[in-house]
Amino acid sequence: MTRTSLHRLGLCAALFAVAGSAHAAELLVGNKAADTLWRLSLEDGRKRGEAATAPGPHEIAVSPDGRIAVVSEYGRQSPGNTLGVYDAVGGRLLRRIALGAHTRPHGLRFLDDDHRLLATAEGSDALLVVDVDAGKVERAIDIGPGKGHMVALAADRKVAYVSKVGAGTVARIDLASGEVLERPAGAGAEGIAVAADGSVWVSNREEETLTVHDAATLEVLDTLASDGFPIRIVFTPSGRHALVTNARAATLAVFDAVTRDPVALVELARPGASYRETMLGRAALPIGAIVDPSGRRAYVAVSGGNEIAVVDTASWTVVERWATGEEPDALGIVGAAAAPPARAK
Repeated sequence: MTRTSLHRLGLCAALFAVAGSAHAAELLVGNKAADTLWRLSLEDGRKRGEAATAPGPHEIAVSPDGRIAVVSEYGRQSPGNTLGVYDAVGGRLLRRIALGAHTRPHGLRFLDDDHRLLATAEGSDALLVVDVDAGKVERAIDIGPGKGHMVALAADRKVAYVSKVGAGTVARIDLASGEVLERPAGAGAEGIAVAADGSVWVSNREEETLTVHDAATLEVLDTLASDGFPIRIVFTPSGRHALVTNARAATLAVFDAVTRDPVALVELARPGASYRETMLGRAALPIGAIVDPSGRRAYVAVSGGNEIAVVDTASWTVVERWATGEEPDALGIVGAAAAPPARAK
């Protein structure tokens, strides 16, 4: 091989290295009080970028192809009615989608690979189907009063589930027909997620319970205790564990998703720390949670402490804390490939 060829190979390697670093895995953080979207390196929590959002960024959804991230812009005193669409790699705002009369957008879930998105709109009691690329609401499904808050999606993407925090119920929406089935969950029903077996888990913050529902009938199959204002539920990538953020208790409760037994309780507050004022007083107030695709780490937004608590899932302990903007809540992950975990997570 000639010296010129070697030089070209070296240049190509260098370019690939630069490109690789530019597309390194990142944690997206929506800072509700600061109206910003931060990008943190998943390697060490280092801040890699920041973009402005409209007031009250409450939830983040990353598209299945990893190209875009959508932020629900909920508003504060004045109701918001927009979705911010960002380049998931560089963090640049691509467009803002106006939702018209559909105010207070909150829960988000991508419906398919064509960038169609489900979004709850509390102000209009609707579940929206949004064509993100076209920048328009494709369909609005009336789900009735009760403050539809978070949304989850069945594995076949034909059925959506919405928690109604005001009504204390869970709704099942057939996305083809628009038919809505609604059943009781518990007071303050907020967090919602679909387990690997298809059952629907709801966190009822005012009752301090989790209810497990049949996917078709919404019958309550089990009720679990989760003390301290359970506010969000996420499952690990393998489906083995359910993670629940208890906002008042400042804990992350870990349950076996099959036996439904408690596995661990992770303390998220710093001993003796001074926290900002929150909806529950001056407190740590963990809310948003997400798990790395490898299953080895979970990330919890400690909104009262302006930080991310990084939890090791082998020991169920906080191993790092990363600084964020004011009042972090919404979380998303981009650029991280799934890897076989060291053990079942």
